[in-house]
Order: sequence, then C-alpha cells, then structure tokens
Amino acid sequence: MTMTQAASPKLIKGATGDWEIIVGLEIHAQVTTRAKLFSGASAEYGGEPNDHVSLVDAAMPGMLPVINEECVRQAIRTGLGLEAKINLRSVFDRKNYFYPDLPQGYQISQYKNPIVGEGEVIVDVTPAERIVVGVERLHLEQDAGKSLHDLSDAESHVDLNRSGVALMEIVSKPDMRSADQARAYVSKLRTILRYIGSCDGNMEEGSLRADVNVSVRRPGEPLGTRCEIKNVNSIRFIGQAIEAEARRQIGVLEDGGVIHQQTRLFDPGKGETRSMRSKEEAHDYRYFPDPDLLPLEFDQAYVDALKAGLPELPDAKRQRFIKDYGLSPYDAGVLVAERASADYFEATAKGRDAKLAANWVINELFGRLNKEGRDIQRSPVSAQALGVIVDLIAQCVISGKIAKDLFEIVWTEGGDPRAIVEERGMKQVTDTGAIEAAVDAIIEANPDKVAQAKAKPSMLGWFVGQVMKATGGKANPQAVNQLLKSRLDI
Repeated sequence: MTMTQAASPKLIKGATGDWEIIVGLEIHAQVTTRAKLFSGASAEYGGEPNDHVSLVDAAMPGMLPVINEECVRQAIRTGLGLEAKINLRSVFDRKNYFYPDLPQGYQISQYKNPIVGEGEVIVDVTPAERIVVGVERLHLEQDAGKSLHDLSDAESHVDLNRSGVALMEIVSKPDMRSADQARAYVSKLRTILRYIGSCDGNMEEGSLRADVNVSVRRPGEPLGTRCEIKNVNSIRFIGQAIEAEARRQIGVLEDGGVIHQQTRLFDPGKGETRSMRSKEEAHDYRYFPDPDLLPLEFDQAYVDALKAGLPELPDAKRQRFIKDYGLSPYDAGVLVAERASADYFEATAKGRDAKLAANWVINELFGRLNKEGRDIQRSPVSAQALGVIVDLIAQCVISGKIAKDLFEIVWTEGGDPRAIVEERGMKQVTDTGAIEAAVDAIIEANPDKVAQAKAKPSMLGWFVGQVMKATGGKANPQAVNQLLKSRLDI
C-alpha cells in the first residue's frame, strides 16, 4: 500500500500534454446541537419559514451574541478526532459582506486565530492506495439564511431559520490530486464526524457541504490559479465538479488563455461549472475582532476531559477488527465506515466465527439493505438473529444455501431462526446413509456422466448439484463431495 503526505500525481492528458489536478476542500459541517451558535433559537432542520429565529438571529438593534458552549465542545472534540492542534485561545471576527439573507451585514467567523489548528486525515482511496490529507484549520462560524426566488415572479423571499446555525469550517491543504481522492476524503471526514457525533453528515439537508478549490498545472510546475466551486452538496457532485472544472481550465490554458481566480457554481444537469463572481480575498471582507465577543479561552484540562470522552474512532476500530477478529483490511474498512454497522457486526460476531459473521453482515445484510434503500438501524434482521444464523451454519445444522433461505424468512416474517429451522424441517441432512442413497441413485441414473467424470474430474460439480437438488438442498455438502469422490474413484 502506498502512503504519501501529498497525494501521488494523477495526470490527465490534454491536447498538448499531461496536466495535474490540485484539489483543496473547505467543508462546512453543521454542528450537532439543539440551539444556534450565538442564540437560543432552535437549530432543528425544517420548520415553517422564519419559525426558528430569535431577535439575535434577525439582527435587531441592541441584541448581543452569547456563545453556545456545546458548539465549542463539539469543535474541540472534532479537532481531537482530526489529530489536530487545539488552540486554548481563539478569537471571533466579523467577516463583512452584504447578502439579503445575512441580516447583520457581516458573518461572525474566525480568521487568524481559529479554535483548531493543523491536523490530518488518513484516507484509503482504494485498497492499494492510502494518502494523508493535511487539515489547515477548523473554525466556528454562523450560517446565513436562505433566499427563495421561486415563490414570486416579482419578489425574492428570505427564510432566516438557518441564520446563526453553528458551522465548523474544516479547511484542507491542497493535498488531493484527483476527484477520487477528494471523494474518499469527504467520505472519511464524514465518517469521523458521525462517529464523534459533532455533525450528522446529512448532505441532503445541507448539514455537510463543500467549497471545492481546483487548479491545474504541468507536472513539477508551481501551483496554478485556483477557482472555487461553492456549496456542492453530494460526494458524487464533488467528483463531477472537480473533473468538469479541471477540463475547463485545461481547455482555457491550452488555447492560450489565462485562469482568473473566481467563484463558480456547478450545474449537475449540464455537468459544467459557471462563473458566479470574482473570488474575494481576505482584505475584501475587512475582518476585525468582533467587539461583542471576548476571546474564547479554556485550559488543557478542559480539552483532556473531552478527549477522554471520545468514542473509539474509525482508524483505531479498523485496526482492532483486523487484529482481534482476523478480518482483511478491506472487510474491516467496510464494517467501520458507519458506527452503527461496526456495532452491529460486533454484536453479531461476539463469541462466534468472526470471519463468517463479517461475510454475512457485508454480503447478505448490506446487500439486502442497499437493495431496499434501508439503513442498518431499520434492518428487520437483528444482530442477535443473524448471530444465531451464523451459529447454525458453524454447527452444521444448516448449509449455506439453507441459511440464505432462512435469512429471507427472518427478513420478511421475523421470528427466532433456530425455532424456524425446527418447525419447517430445514435441518441439514448429515445421516450418511440417506446421503449415500441419493448419491447412488444419481450415479445409477447417469452412467454416461459417470464416464465423463472419470475422464474430467471437474464434472464432479454436476453430481454435487444433482444430489443437493434431490435432497432439497439439505445434504451436507462436504459429505456429498467425499461420497461422490469415493464412489466415482476420482
């Protein structure tokens, strides 16, 4: 497995030679908390327009912000999960710009002194490629409201329910070199946030969205001019936006043009980016410390207490699954991608054949959940029930084929798997006498196939299938194989 601090080059061919994509991401993650960052208004998604708005959120004169400590705790916990430096002193700044859904005329954010400094995220792009993406910073800031332009031909409407909702902006270093790497990074970061419980990662509701910075260069040359694609709200669209923007920039440069730093939007329908405005620089926002908020200070003991309360994180859990359960790195990675999936597996595997349990969770359970569009919390088959199915296989009470039939019954009807096996006569036939009778009958009825099998031993599979069919799939496959080899002298 390859592992580098900055990802290895992923060159793409242009009309005049190879180009390298450089990608950096700014992830906006909504903090999991009941109230907003500086007010007591509800941060819950949805609600009637302007139903979750306090006087602070609406920027009424004389209203002062008060920091929500839970947001601070969640930011520190997230920083610890990113192996990042926690700054014991940070400052809130005013970032000045006009937008109709920003009632204050500025956003309270953090600029030079963020709550979290440099960290890193280890990303498995493929089973054979691992990269380390540096995190530049994590800071807290308030979200803006939402402008609605489709309710009237003559007016725009403003919904301030999101105004003041707490966001963590997680800024990566420009360490990614392809759309695949960027997708894998966002997926891993989302997993970490969900494990910690600091963000639900629901991209459909806007809880996690990305500003994507893309530039291109000839291999070995200095970084090119970047363009920022704003508010991309799905991992799939992030990949598409990167590829479309890189192709656009390469086309401009190969035609002798110049890339201008700008903010762009991605149109998934057309598969292209389009210019939104020229990119602002820090001085355009006229940052200055917010006079209504004191510097945020806490001590190391506060950080240490939060660290002690963190759950086992994905990378540590993956290593434990490999070491303690003997799983392959790939299977362990699949199982720890969601905390609920990892918990389900551990409950299924407890005291059992862990590899067999992992196989059933990944292939049968996940396959069926994906087919029906369910998450694991809504699985009709509990971890306890799947564990019993694994026991029945390991104890040779049922065969793998019967186990799949049993899984289907438990999925659709529920019930105790062991009782179902008893009631419906699904036990595996281990009586060698009964199996011998079936084997002899098949051999006697197919003398031509017997001759073929002696000349071509791979024909044995046909006989196994016939015996299993004759016994309703209940014969012990190992016993069938042994008896057939003996009878056919293979």
